[in-house]
Amino acid sequence: MNEHAGHILVIDDEAPVLKVISMLLRAEGHNVSTAESLADALALLKERTFDLVFADIMLGEHTGLEFLRIAREQGFRSPVIMITGVPQLATAAEALKLGAFDYIAKPITREVLLHACLMGLRHRQLEDQLDRTRRNLETLFRSVGDGVVMVDSRLQVMEFNEAAGRLFALSGLEKGRQFRPGGSRCGSLCRELLEKTLSTGTAKELEYAEGMPSGEHFHTVRIHTFPIHGDSQDGEGGAVLIVRDQTRLAVLEGALRERKRYHGMVGADAKMQRVYDLIDVLRDVDSTVLITGESGTGKELVAEALHFLGARASQPLVRVNCTVLSDELLESELFGHIKGAFTGAHTDRRGRFESADGGTVFLDEIGDTSPRMQGKLLRVLQAKEFERVGEDRPIHVDVRLIAATNRDLKERVAAGLFRQDLYYRLKVIEVNLPPLRERRGDIPLLAEHFRAKFAAKLNKILGPFDSVLMRAFLDHPWPGNVRELEHVLEYAAVLNRGEPLTLEGMPSDFRAGRQVKVPLHDVAMPLRREALVEALEFCLWNKACAARRLGVSRTTLYTKMREFNVSRPLS
Repeated sequence: MNEHAGHILVIDDEAPVLKVISMLLRAEGHNVSTAESLADALALLKERTFDLVFADIMLGEHTGLEFLRIAREQGFRSPVIMITGVPQLATAAEALKLGAFDYIAKPITREVLLHACLMGLRHRQLEDQLDRTRRNLETLFRSVGDGVVMVDSRLQVMEFNEAAGRLFALSGLEKGRQFRPGGSRCGSLCRELLEKTLSTGTAKELEYAEGMPSGEHFHTVRIHTFPIHGDSQDGEGGAVLIVRDQTRLAVLEGALRERKRYHGMVGADAKMQRVYDLIDVLRDVDSTVLITGESGTGKELVAEALHFLGARASQPLVRVNCTVLSDELLESELFGHIKGAFTGAHTDRRGRFESADGGTVFLDEIGDTSPRMQGKLLRVLQAKEFERVGEDRPIHVDVRLIAATNRDLKERVAAGLFRQDLYYRLKVIEVNLPPLRERRGDIPLLAEHFRAKFAAKLNKILGPFDSVLMRAFLDHPWPGNVRELEHVLEYAAVLNRGEPLTLEGMPSDFRAGRQVKVPLHDVAMPLRREALVEALEFCLWNKACAARRLGVSRTTLYTKMREFNVSRPLS
């Protein structure tokens, strides 16, 4: 049974097209209703709910855009995918402006139709889940009494509610007097935040935790201040203070974070959950682990989790970057040397393996080591012993080895650049980290994580993400993965002055990457099958995206797919 099956409405004034689309969708287990006109479609909307709609742009005397506009006005929020036989940029732009989820062109292949359907239904399910979560949080919020105080431009109390009266020990006599809450540091922080808002004219926010008299737990509040702009007659302004008791909300959010964070790693995607599960299994065993993945995916965080969550956590974790040292220096760094072993060796020196005895050695980018060094590492793995440079006496150590690489070691073995026996010794168990483009659902979570991180690091308030920027984040290919996202947001955080985070506030190379598409092949050369498949996989088999990436038209893309016999793998 299709776990993503839904109730779908298909609107098209061409009966044969309507029949084919319906047949393909029903074959996948979907419940399909059909309409051949705008009036029939709107009537069906009144009778039942739909999870997804496919609507042809041309509907006799009417258009699918009219349906989309009317449906949105009537409160219909499910995804609508527009279908057209004559793709036009203006029509596509208008459809997206009206809230269309996607835009596909005829002739529609089975794979394009089913992919669009799957993406639309997944989007609907995520929206439903988000609505449920929002409702749950709103229910929790309503159960918490907020303290509200309104002051004028001279910090004199104009109004306050009952919760604020209890919190700050205010009475009716306080109105018209200076706001001088006492009794706790929370009161002084509230006054300080109000003063900043009055002087700058901008909203401020602060979360504050204070120990309760019993000493059993912390009481958590979030303090917001907002400016009140005076009218044109007297120009008198002021500010509003809202103190929200977030003790219960903080507990709930803490629980949610636990499910989305794992020892420094952030991600709720199913692929990351499998990584977390694998670390749980491996952390208390001494098996060698090979961590693979592109640069910037967080391989070092996995190594730290394996060590600090395991039985060797109280012993050293020693890191070595294999790319930055020559063979001679790397050998000395790993195994140590004795005095006089080489020019400049004035004293004996312990190596990283010796320093890590009882703990873990993490060899980062092991794929860049030379065959000579690979042989020495193989001996350490097999015999748990080595010699310092310039010394024949073997030294025995008890270390766990964790290695990482962004290279394909299997290819390097085939090319004679990496020892096959070391490869199999390292790859006892592999932990593969997915690139960020394969878990785009985690991008908002990661962006919010870095926003909070840099706000705390820089001791400043960072505004929220605007929708255009978040859409840009979701569309960006992120060749540098999580590290690239972190650097982009660090740049923005340093320059931000409390306003919302926008696309204009991002680094110029990120903004330029939104406009300049670099083809994967030389446009003067024939399009190769490898480049075609790579582009399609990168774009998750979205043909329009792949065509733009290759610098060819969609017609050329379809022609080449037929010529090379390329189709999306069944999953």
